[in-house]
Amino acid sequence: MTGRTFFGHPWGLATLFGTEMWERFSWYGLRAILATFLAASPVQHGLGLSDETAQAVVGVYGALIYLVALPGGWIADRILGPRRSVFWGGFVIMLGHISMAVPVSSPFFVWLGLLLIIAGTGLLKPNISVMVGRLYPEEDDGRRDAGFSLFYLGINLGAFFAPIVVGWLANGDRWHLGFGAAAVGMALGLIQYVWGGHNLRGIGERPVHVEHRRFWPVAGIAAAATAIALGAWAATGTLTIDRLTVAITVVILVVPVAYFSYILLGSHDLTEDERIRMKAYIWLFVAASVFWMLYDLAPSKLLFFARDHTELSLFGIPIQPATTQSFNPLFIMIFVPVFAALWVKLGTRVSTPQKFGFALVMVGLSFVVMAVAAALAGPRKVSVWWLVLVYLIQVFGELSLSPVGLSVTAKLAPEAFKGQMLGVWFIAVSVGDAVGGQTGRLGRVLSDPMYYLVLAAMAVVAGLALFMFTRKLRGMMAEHHESVIR
Repeated sequence: MTGRTFFGHPWGLATLFGTEMWERFSWYGLRAILATFLAASPVQHGLGLSDETAQAVVGVYGALIYLVALPGGWIADRILGPRRSVFWGGFVIMLGHISMAVPVSSPFFVWLGLLLIIAGTGLLKPNISVMVGRLYPEEDDGRRDAGFSLFYLGINLGAFFAPIVVGWLANGDRWHLGFGAAAVGMALGLIQYVWGGHNLRGIGERPVHVEHRRFWPVAGIAAAATAIALGAWAATGTLTIDRLTVAITVVILVVPVAYFSYILLGSHDLTEDERIRMKAYIWLFVAASVFWMLYDLAPSKLLFFARDHTELSLFGIPIQPATTQSFNPLFIMIFVPVFAALWVKLGTRVSTPQKFGFALVMVGLSFVVMAVAAALAGPRKVSVWWLVLVYLIQVFGELSLSPVGLSVTAKLAPEAFKGQMLGVWFIAVSVGDAVGGQTGRLGRVLSDPMYYLVLAAMAVVAGLALFMFTRKLRGMMAEHHESVIR
């Protein structure tokens, strides 16, 4: 390779690495304090929501972030092109954080900010990954995989430092200072993206398929219908934030049901083998949704536990509740190479259903640990090392499920749905986040230890079911070998 390189890769990777690192800084920084801000009283400059409602809001917020990746990819492919989609997505994200940083008591700017961040992330997140892939020749699979590994390092660096910095700034009810730091992070990412744009060598400048006519009428009708429905609901006097989260969760649950029904019940010239593989994939989709349902309670239920029931000190150094959100990306950076080497060594001896089953058992076990910690907490606080152990166990699960998710999705997708199905994997995360947010309602009838045990039982039972039916699923998947992609 001639010219300047970034650890032996095209210098354009440095531009995308920095952009994604700062975007993830803004995303994880906001996520680390959002639930506690929503639940803080107005005296503490928060919104005064109950912990249960705050958990539901964080759940649907995360769910919508993953759901809008589908239309975001479509807009890039047909209207803006990936390069402009990433820029405008980052710009809208920055506006969202600025909106949340406005130091006024009205919640309007908070909800506006969250909507802007959701819309912007839908444009940026799926398309920046596309541009990373296009930096390499089609046949250069090895270097492309290595490039993505560096790219994911940027993601986790941003995710690690954000909760520490933003949590420290937001301490003392300075929430809007924390939101402002997230806005600055996204602004730095945009500056890096524009400054280094010439290194991208024209990649992603044009959409793959130009299609403007249908988009704007459909988008306008959808926006108008949503506004009318919400207005009519508000007019009845029954619209509340809590009920709105339930309605959004129901809509999100309908999406995969409708999509899989469309694939399996329509003709689409699917072969019998493709239908069988699709049925196997539904099992894995449900398993992944259960996994994310527990795993993505980190920025809500587990954050509240850190706030209320833990001694916030590591090695004698005081930390903020938000800092506990840095444990996960730290462990990911440590163990990614370990698990990558492990899967290569094990080869075909461990199947995809077994990896998914192990992930579910691990996330279930982490909640057994949480149940013990919650029982010990009672009237006193427990060591923050309980949460360290929980996140360590969860990362073992994530590295068994997340890296192979897109790979198995591409493998099992019918030929007619190859492009669309890659977005379906993110719907599993969306479903898990939305349902996980609603599990806070179990607190009305269950103690905290029982809450964690009930969710742990769900995950472990689902994991054991995958182990029991591994042979059948492998037959349906026609699985003989697979490559692990991170």
